[in-house]
Amino acid sequence: MSETRLCTVYADPEPQRLDRALALAFPDLSRSRLQALIREGHVVVNGMMVRDPAAKVSTGAAIALDMPPPGPADPQPETIALAIVYEDEDLIVIDKPAGLVVHPAAGHEAGTLVNALLAHCGESLSGIGGVRRPGIVHRLDKDTSGLLVVAKNDRAHQSLSAQFADHGRTGPLERAYLALVWGAPQPSRGVIDAPLARSAHNREKMIVTKGQGRHARTHYAVEERFGAEPVASLVRCTLETGRTHQIRVHLAYRGHPLLGDALYGPGFKTKASRLPAQAQDALATLGRQALHATLLGFAHPTSGKAMRFESPPPADFSRLLAALRASF
Repeated sequence: MSETRLCTVYADPEPQRLDRALALAFPDLSRSRLQALIREGHVVVNGMMVRDPAAKVSTGAAIALDMPPPGPADPQPETIALAIVYEDEDLIVIDKPAGLVVHPAAGHEAGTLVNALLAHCGESLSGIGGVRRPGIVHRLDKDTSGLLVVAKNDRAHQSLSAQFADHGRTGPLERAYLALVWGAPQPSRGVIDAPLARSAHNREKMIVTKGQGRHARTHYAVEERFGAEPVASLVRCTLETGRTHQIRVHLAYRGHPLLGDALYGPGFKTKASRLPAQAQDALATLGRQALHATLLGFAHPTSGKAMRFESPPPADFSRLLAALRASF
């Protein structure tokens, strides 16, 4: 069933836009969503339907907003086991396994995290942009494991999206990753500041560019070295920006691609021969880039409370780490 919301405009001396008046009255709805509702004929001002989001409304104007029920999501719900770290009416935090794609796309129309969340959350999804779907505010690569937060409603989606766009500059957003890399970056702690763009030769790859790339900054710290002249090392990375493949590209750019990264470290495959047999076997079993999202912190979109979650590396990553520790 649809829901009718009522409000009265309290404007400045000058009339204001209809979409802005509604955004002030109903902060749980995004402005783009309100603009769509206006254009679709769901808003009545002083008894008359208005379809122009820029229409001016004055103090005292009575507005009725007809909220249609959320429409069905295009992806189909699928029962897929999820490691749920935290859940409430606004959001859900997942410890994503390696191999799980976050969002349906060409070649991955089903079997994704979104399909799983549609089945798990069901009616608790109040609709993102008018569609009953989870609000994806950040992503992890298919073969990266670890923590990921998803919004259940428009209000939470707006708040979390703003926090991720701010990258923790003014709020409590934290993201930290553990990576196993070839060699050991020097100095042992630092910042990689290098813009990224999509490769013109391989659309699956991102590259460091001196041209029209997007600003990207990765902070890193070497936590462990394996070997007197390190064959590999454990590196902790925190993000100041959140670009596609950012950690993988930045570390490869510095000459230290992730172990198991076939896309950004193919030239390092022969390095595996320098590993003892136990570590070679563990790397072969890993079969993916050795990257895990181990820490996630943010402000709760409703209460404002600082939320902080940690995830130890999964079994495949831990097995390789243990083998490296035992080998050197």
